Amino acid sequence: MDSIYLNGAYVEKNPSYHVEDSLWKAHQIIKMINRHKLQFLSVCEIGCGAGEVLRQLYLQLSSEKLFYGYEISPQAYALCKQRENERLQFYCEDLLLNETKPFDLLLCIDVFEHVEDCLGFLRNLRAYGNYKIFHIPLDLSVQTVLRGTPIAVKRTILGHIHYFTRETALFTLQDAGYEVVDWFYTPSASERGESVRQKIGKWPRRILSLVSADLTARILGGYSMLVLAR
Repeated sequence: MDSIYLNGAYVEKNPSYHVEDSLWKAHQIIKMINRHKLQFLSVCEIGCGAGEVLRQLYLQLSSEKLFYGYEISPQAYALCKQRENERLQFYCEDLLLNETKPFDLLLCIDVFEHVEDCLGFLRNLRAYGNYKIFHIPLDLSVQTVLRGTPIAVKRTILGHIHYFTRETALFTLQDAGYEVVDWFYTPSASERGESVRQKIGKWPRRILSLVSADLTARILGGYSMLVLAR
């Protein structure tokens, strides 16, 4: 599956590398950081895409912090280089092939659902950060299973090859040896998207979420989760 990120097939289908979602994702990460008053100086993101999530964190967090992004796609790396500065550095390399001391905070934002051996990937990743923050799409819900098409789109357009519910995502991290410290839902479909169809789809989720976010995620989908782990 790595070939689609190396040969340009992924960027042909996703030319922006999801830059439009980056500010929203950065806000979720900062929410978790503030919730636990995390203290850190070095931040590394594996699979950083165009580097915009990391740039938003650079803009919004302390000027003392150093930011590093690793990306295997040369097309995404070309976008990263436009964002680089003295405290925000990018590398077109596989982080897991580098010998480096652990970073204070390691980010893995919408990544391991793309990785063929996701358990092996997660086990190898553990040594590279003291705290880890994962953002994981929850592609499985009653609605997506019944319709089928949303999961097919996740695979053919977005390159997802693993599909999670809240429980299976947490079990995957635990099976890979992580201690889950905290997690919360991120209501992506309720807070993002400006097309007419997306705007209409927000309201059932918003109404049902007043009863239960968990029930909304299970039935209607459109949720991801942010996880803090050690």
